[in-house]
Amino acid sequence: MSKINVLVVEDESIVSKDIQHSLKKLGYNVVGAAATAEKAIELANSENPDIVLMDIMLKGELNGIEAASIIRENNSIPVIFLTAYADESTLSKAKITEPYGYILKPFKEIDLHTTIEMAIYKHGKEQEVIKQRDLLFSIVEIKDANQASYIFVKSNSKLIKLKNEDIYYIEALKDYVVIHTLNTRYTIHSTMKDIDAKMGKDDFARVHRSYIVRLDKIATIEYPNLTLENIDRLIPIGGSYRDDLNKRIKLV
Repeated sequence: MSKINVLVVEDESIVSKDIQHSLKKLGYNVVGAAATAEKAIELANSENPDIVLMDIMLKGELNGIEAASIIRENNSIPVIFLTAYADESTLSKAKITEPYGYILKPFKEIDLHTTIEMAIYKHGKEQEVIKQRDLLFSIVEIKDANQASYIFVKSNSKLIKLKNEDIYYIEALKDYVVIHTLNTRYTIHSTMKDIDAKMGKDDFARVHRSYIVRLDKIATIEYPNLTLENIDRLIPIGGSYRDDLNKRIKLV
């Protein structure tokens, strides 16, 4: 059985080396160590570890909680928080990212080992569920002979046909996405990354980490927001998505 690859994110050099030493003693493979959130995100992308040990209080523009959120969305890698802070405020902020464990410093090697093994097991089971969900058509993209696209959405144990042209926008909600039509909303267990790939690039655009919109439903754009036809709601436009949106719309 191959070793579990671990990324260590800790801004105290001595503590980081101690953690790495403990991990190697326990039989894990340390694929990288980062002292900042930015470096952690970079290493998560390049090394694709099985798990990340993340210190919450990092120096720099981003803290460990923000880094964990980005890594979770971009890479779907489980994160375990390491911290000396156990106050309610810190816990409340950390749990929003749905970590796979929370270890208080100083910790024993047995705590490290147990938390990593439980996190890997939990993440593995979740990935199995996702595969089964896709296999059982939680959402299936189909095209008819006329190339008119539509999808089937699983709702209350039945599959409901939705024409792509009736979809206004799609919104992320933790481990779920909400598909909005003019008068109805459908909540399914999926990720924005998966739904973005399934909807395609012809008619839909990702305009924010939490929003996908149908291009021909856009009524106005006034950065950093846009509005949709017949819907009284502002949709935010993320800075990293602005250039792509400008390319996709027919600007005269």
